[in-house]
Amino acid sequence: MSEAVVAPAVSASVDGGATSGRKWWVLVAMVFGLFMPMLDSLVVNVALPTIQRDLNASVSGLQWIIDAYTLTYATFMLTGGTLSDRFGRKRFFIGGLIAFTGFSLACGLASSIGELIVFRALQGLGGSLLLPGSLAIISSTFQGKERGAAIGIWSAMSGIAVAVGPLVGGYLVQHVNWQSIFFINVPIGAVAVALTWFAVRESRGRSGVRRLDPAGAVTGTLGLFFLVYATIEGNIRGWTDGLILGAFGLAVVLLAAFVLIELRREMPMLPLSFFRNRTFSAAIATAVAVFFALFGMTFFLSLYLQNVLGYDPVATGIRMVPFTLMILVIAPISGRLSDRHGSRWFMAGGTALLAAGLAMALRMQVGSGYASVILPGMLMMGAGMALTMSPLTSAVMGSVDQSRVGVASATQTTSSQVGGVFGIALLGAIVTATFKSNFRSGLLTQGLPAGMASRVVAKVGAAAAAGGTPKGAVPGLPAAVRGALPSIVHSSFVGAFHSAIYVSIGFALLASLLAATFIRSHVGPSREAAEEGRTVDLRGAKGAVLHAG
Repeated sequence: MSEAVVAPAVSASVDGGATSGRKWWVLVAMVFGLFMPMLDSLVVNVALPTIQRDLNASVSGLQWIIDAYTLTYATFMLTGGTLSDRFGRKRFFIGGLIAFTGFSLACGLASSIGELIVFRALQGLGGSLLLPGSLAIISSTFQGKERGAAIGIWSAMSGIAVAVGPLVGGYLVQHVNWQSIFFINVPIGAVAVALTWFAVRESRGRSGVRRLDPAGAVTGTLGLFFLVYATIEGNIRGWTDGLILGAFGLAVVLLAAFVLIELRREMPMLPLSFFRNRTFSAAIATAVAVFFALFGMTFFLSLYLQNVLGYDPVATGIRMVPFTLMILVIAPISGRLSDRHGSRWFMAGGTALLAAGLAMALRMQVGSGYASVILPGMLMMGAGMALTMSPLTSAVMGSVDQSRVGVASATQTTSSQVGGVFGIALLGAIVTATFKSNFRSGLLTQGLPAGMASRVVAKVGAAAAAGGTPKGAVPGLPAAVRGALPSIVHSSFVGAFHSAIYVSIGFALLASLLAATFIRSHVGPSREAAEEGRTVDLRGAKGAVLHAG
C-alpha cells in the first residue's frame, strides 16, 4: 500500500561535512536508502491478492500486512530522528538499512501470514530510521545551492519509485513470485550499506536540541496498536468479545497517558502546543482525513482489479500508474502556485476533487471497463491529491516558528501515516461486515436455507471478503449454488467496496471543509504567528513532498 512521506527539515551538522568528490557519493547512498522503502510500499499493494491465495489470508491478515509496517514506521519516525541526531546519523542510518534489508529477507522467507506480519512490523521499524537520517545526512553534507539541488534529486528519486513501483511489483509477482518483492531489497540494501559506510561522515545535531521521550513513544505506540488491533480483529472475534473490549479500553488509557505525558514534557516527542494554532491543527486533521480515505481506497482497489476484474499483477500495476503520474506532474506546479497565492483554496479544492474522484469510483461494478469507468476516477483522485499535499506542507511549515519546522514536518508525516493505518483498519472492518451481510443475502437468493447460508459465511466469509472465490469446495452446497458462488462473491465485494467509498468520500469532504474554514495563508507573515510576535519565512524551510499513492 501506498503511503505519503513529508521529509522533515533538519538542522545542519555540527561536525559533519564531505569533500567535493565524496559528497555526491553520499547523495547516491541516501537515494538508495530512500528508494527501498518507497518502492516497497507500492509493490506490496500489487502483491496482496497473490499473498492472499498463497497464504490463505483473510482480509484482516491483508490489512495487517500493510498496517503492521505503517504503524511502526509512523510511530517510531520521530524517535528515529531524535536517536540519529543524538547518537550519530550515519550509525543509525546504517542500522536502519541493515534492519530493513534483513527483515525484507525474512518477509520473503515467511511461511505463514503471522510470520509475514511480524517481519513487516520489524521492517517498518528499520524504515523509521531511514527517512529522517537520510535528509539529515544530506543537510549536513551539502551547503547553499548545492543543498537545494541535492534535496531536489533526492526527492525526484521518490517520484521514480512512485512511477515504477506498481510496474516492478506487478512484474515480479507475475513472473517470479510474491517473495521476490522483498528479496529485491537485499542487493539494494547491501549496496546502500557499503556506500554509506565508505562515503558518509558521521554527524550529529546540536547538543541539547532534541531529547528522547521513551514514555511518550511507548504509550503512543501501544495505544495506537491496541486501537488498530481492536478495529481490525473486531469483525472476526465479535465487537463484544472480551479481548476486543479490553483492547479498546487499553487504547483509551494509553492514549490518555500519552497526552498527559506530552503535556508535561519540556521537549515532547509530539509538541501538543502546536495544535493551539488553528492552521496547524486544521492542516494535520486534513492530512489524517485525506490519507484515511486514500489508503483504504488503494488497498481495496488492488483487490478489486485482480480478484473481481481478473487482471494479472502486471496489468494491475499498469492500471494504477495514471494515479501516481497525476501526482508527479501536478504536485510541483501546485507547490509553486501555493507559494504565491496561499494554501487554503488549493487544499480545499484538491480535497473536494478527491471526493469527486471517489464518487466517480461508485460506478465500479463487477464487469466495469477500465477506460470508461475506473480511469476517470483515478485521474481525478490523483489530481486532487497533487493539488492538496504541497500546499498542505506549506501550511504546516508556515504555522510554526522556523526553529521547529523539522518537528512540525515529522508530525505531519506521522499523522498522515496514522490516518492511513486507520483508513485500512476501519474501512476493512466496514468492508468485511458489509460483505458478510451481502454474501449471506446472495446465498439466500439462490435458495440456500438460512442456517446453511450462515454456516457458509462463518466458514469462508472472512477469506472471501477480499473478493476472491474461496479456495476448495464448500461442503454441502447444491451444484447450482456452487456454480453461482464466484458471481455472489464478486457482487458482494463490490457492494461492500461501495460502502467503504462512501465513508472515504465523507472524510475527503470533511478535509475540504476543514481547509476552507481554518487554513490561513502562509504567504508572508502568518497572522497567527504575528500575534505571537514571530515572523514566518518559508524560503528554504518547506518540506519536500515525496509521494502519495
